[in-house]
Amino acid sequence: MTHLWDYDKKELEKSEKGKIFILERMINYGPGDEKIKLADVKKYWDQLDLYPPQRRLLELLIWGKIYLFTPEQEIILNQIEKMENRAVIKS
Repeated sequence: MTHLWDYDKKELEKSEKGKIFILERMINYGPGDEKIKLADVKKYWDQLDLYPPQRRLLELLIWGKIYLFTPEQEIILNQIEKMENRAVIKS
């Protein structure tokens, strides 16, 4: 992996936090010559700090989840739907 020039990879591999950090770097910046293990991605998914495009691509490839909007837009749309539902109930 070419993007770990500022850390000792052998030291990072000793801890779980280090393994997560290495995995994040591999996903966000490219794995170099190494392969990313699907099992590791699934195992640490909730702990990974990924860039939004990489996160969405992996969600599509692994779980088939498709975003029609950005996550921020989806939040806004959900809030609008809730407000509209409240207005219908009050009417």
